[in-house]
Amino acid sequence: MSEMVRQRVDGVMTFSDTTTYNFVDRVSELAAKNRLPLISPYREMAHAAGMFRDAAAYGAKILEGATPADLPVGQPSTFEMTINARTAKALGLAIPPALLARADEVIE
Repeated sequence: MSEMVRQRVDGVMTFSDTTTYNFVDRVSELAAKNRLPLISPYREMAHAAGMFRDAAAYGAKILEGATPADLPVGQPSTFEMTINARTAKALGLAIPPALLARADEVIE
């Protein structure tokens, strides 16, 4: 994160993987501390808490004897958007009303 600040990036975007998810609290904390907007596929990044359920379910199936190659590749059936308006305001960012209207959850 310090390298991103040094290079004066405009924001941070995380990817959907267990490594990123394992550091939800730390990534959220560092982004806020360094006043960097954060976009993530994880709702928990907005709340900075939670558990990676899908990985746990796949792990349980493997421990029960399933062959990893036989497990289906999951696809999301729904998509949610959470906007942390409180953080955006603290960073001096204006969120377009149309985007707020489409959000499933707005943290005030």
